[in-house]
This record gives sequence, C-alpha cells and structure tokens, in this order.
Amino acid sequence: MNQSIERDSTHGPQVFGHPRGLITLFGTEAFERFTYYGMRAILILFMTAAIAEGGLGLDDRTASAIYGLYISGTYLLSLFGGWIADRLIGQQRAVFWGGVLIMLGNGCLATGNTQLFFVGLMTIVLGVGLLKPNISAIVAQLYPEGGSRRDAGFSIFYMGINTGATLGSTLVPMAATAFGWNIGFLLPAIGMLIGLVQFQATKHYLGDSGVVPMGKPASWAPVIVFLVLVVGLVIAGLSGAVHLDPMAISQSLNWALVALAAGFFIYLLFFAGLEGDERKRIVAMIALFAACAMFWAGFEQAGASFNLFAERHTDRDVFGWAMPAGTLQAVNPLFIILFAPVFAAIWVNLGRRNLDPSAPAKFAVGLILMGFGFLVMFLAARYVVAGEKVLPTWLILTYLLHTFGELCLSPVGLSSMTKLAPARFVGQVMGLWFLATALGNNLAGQFSGEIDPNNLPGMPGQFLYLFWWGVIAGVVLLVLTPFIRKMMAGVK
Repeated sequence: MNQSIERDSTHGPQVFGHPRGLITLFGTEAFERFTYYGMRAILILFMTAAIAEGGLGLDDRTASAIYGLYISGTYLLSLFGGWIADRLIGQQRAVFWGGVLIMLGNGCLATGNTQLFFVGLMTIVLGVGLLKPNISAIVAQLYPEGGSRRDAGFSIFYMGINTGATLGSTLVPMAATAFGWNIGFLLPAIGMLIGLVQFQATKHYLGDSGVVPMGKPASWAPVIVFLVLVVGLVIAGLSGAVHLDPMAISQSLNWALVALAAGFFIYLLFFAGLEGDERKRIVAMIALFAACAMFWAGFEQAGASFNLFAERHTDRDVFGWAMPAGTLQAVNPLFIILFAPVFAAIWVNLGRRNLDPSAPAKFAVGLILMGFGFLVMFLAARYVVAGEKVLPTWLILTYLLHTFGELCLSPVGLSSMTKLAPARFVGQVMGLWFLATALGNNLAGQFSGEIDPNNLPGMPGQFLYLFWWGVIAGVVLLVLTPFIRKMMAGVK
C-alpha cells in the first residue's frame, strides 16, 4: 500500500540547510527589486527633466504626485494580487505573470513615448501587486514547520531584496546618464527578463509550494471588472475625454484610504463580536497604523524630494567623475545590508536582559530618527539658500538616520500587527498594514510637491516641518507607550 508523505522543507535538495527553492526565490526577488528600485531611482528625475533633454518636462508638484500615486499603488494592488493568487491562480503563476507585467511596463517606459509612459506605470503597478506579496508567501510555504529555520530563510530572502535594490539603484542611473533615459528604463526590463528566465528554469525546486490556490475558489468576475475599469480609465485619459489631475487624485486617495481604514477599525471595535482584550488590541493597532503611515510619508522622500535635491543642489563630482544623482538611492539598501545584523543583535541582547523595547517604543524611536534626518536636510538646505552646492555626505547622513529608523520600525511592524490581530482577521490585518504604507507613500508625494524649486528660501522650512512631523509624532508615541502596551493585553 502506498503511503503519502506530507511534503516539508526537508524533502528535496538542500543548500546549507535550506530548501534549494529558496535560491530560486532569492534570485527572482533580487532581479525584481533591481528593476523596481532601479526605475525608482530615475523616475522623478525623468519626469521633471526638460523635454529638450528627453524628459517629460513636468513641474515638481505634478511629478511628485505621480510618484506618490505610483509607489502607493504598488502596495494597494498587493491586496488584490494576494487575493488573485489565493483564490484563482496560485502564488507561482502570480509571481510569473507579475514579472511579465513588470517587464512589459518597463518596456513601455523605454520607448520614450509619453502616452506609453503612463500605461507602463500602471502596468508595473499591476505586476508588482501580483508578484510582491506572493513570492514572500512561497518562501513561507517552503518551511511548513515554521520556527527559526523559516526566520533564517526570510533573512536570506531579504538579503536578496537589498542586494537587488543596491545594484539597481547604482547601475540604472549610470546607464541613464551614459546612454539616455530610454536605456535607463530598458535596463530594468532586461533585469526582470533575467529574473523570469531563472524562475522558470528552476521553479521545479519549489515543488508544490504555491502551485494551487490555498483559499476558497472564487469567480474571475471581480478581476474582469477591475481590468475593464483600468483599461477604460487609461483610454479615457489618453484620448483626452477625461482630464486626470494627479494632484487632485492624490488628495482624494488620501481621504479614501483614511476612510477605508477608519471603517475597518470601527467594524472591528464595535461590530465584529470581539472580546474585551481583542478590542483593546485594536486600539493598539490604530496607534501603530498611524505611526507607520507617518514614517513612510517622510522616508519616501528618498526617491522624491531628496532625489531632486541630489540632482540640483549636490556637488556630485567624485575625483573627476560626475556621479549620477540617482546612484545615491543605493545608500539605503546598502546600509540595510550592513546594519540589519547589528540591530538584530542589539534586540537579542536587550531581550536577554529583559530590556527589549516594546513595539510602540521602537516605532517611536524610528519616527524620531526619521525626523532628525530632516534636521540634517534643513541644515543642508540653508547652505543651498546661501548659493552653495553641498556635499553628498549630507544626504548620506540623512539616509543613515532614516535607515536606522526603518530598522527600528519596519521589521517589527507586520509581526506586531499579526500578533495583535484576532485570529480570524490576520489576513485582513496584513492588508491593513499595506494600506498604512500606501497612505504614507501617497503623502510622501504630496510633501515632496510642496518644496517649490522657484522658492529656494522656503526649502529649509519645508524640511524643518518634516523634522517636527517625525519628532513630535515620535515623542507623543513614546508618552503613549505605557497606555498602548496596556492595550496590547499581554502581546509582546
């Protein structure tokens, strides 16, 4: 009699104690992040470059609004992409077709056609929404036993993310500077193609992980309706039948995201039939949600106002080499690679002494560090107002402080939210975390647009505003930490 054996990560080829399929996912994600961060490093620079220089010639406010909508869209569509994989096609197909859309979208950008540029952005958003959440889900499925080996597997996987981001942010701006914007956008498309080829060639190492939908089968009707709406919106915008104002859309999206989050929290608090301790934890989740959105609103200035600052106000001469502005985007992922193990060791050592800060305290420190990054930019901007160009070290120091803030907030964020969520709402709470990130990224575009290039004397004040934005929010959260810990009802 044949006896079936339940598959786990110990069956099949192993590499250094991990499933061989982890290398497949590492490579795919590294090339996808190469593509994503490489394109992000030149996106706003291309949009604001003069038409005579091959750019779109957009003003800073419009370009920043488009940037914010694009970044936030990738997180919003992750909710839909996860649903499509869970209910319709499985994670492996979602990863493949997401990669195809990302490649095609970057190809549209590489044509240099203005209309295809915006079609390409929307296509990339759809692709990232399909690929990003589902490749992480497959990593988890490689380790059905959970435990420390899964944690170690995710640590290796995240190294792939930051390796790809570092290389993309370095090479793509260099290619755009040396060979033109078209080649700059073509390189990410080629990167995604390589990632797709290696995924298809080695996906057999994944076995059954992510092959079939895990959730209850659903109808394709929502997908078809959504795609029809997207295509209709694109056609209406490109034909001129509807005038699309990025700034108005961005502001409306803020209110829509806030209303959606508020409605979900109200439902959980009053209509979900939760017990007393569960309702207390919802209050703690609201505080972390707000902190998350506020942090990313500041952090995402990296690809927006900071990128423009590097282009216009930074002396980028390095021993006779004119360093492309976008290459400074590689600093953050490089710092992540260098300092993530340091922060992990700090938390472990503090934990052994029962001194490990609570999640809200780490969030507060992250916000304060983000705020102090803007204090550095405030000081740098004062030199700019005086008519000087500043050294890249000002931006590098800012990125260092923001990276430290990210390491305080981001790794514990989703983990804390899932611990606080009632068991039957964990999946929806993961979506809520993406919602907070999307709100913050959209706000980032609006904040960037407020920095008027025709009003340089106002620039220090804008950066100082964001300093207070982070510091005051962080201090308030620190003051509220004892109350929030009480609301967490035993969750650590």
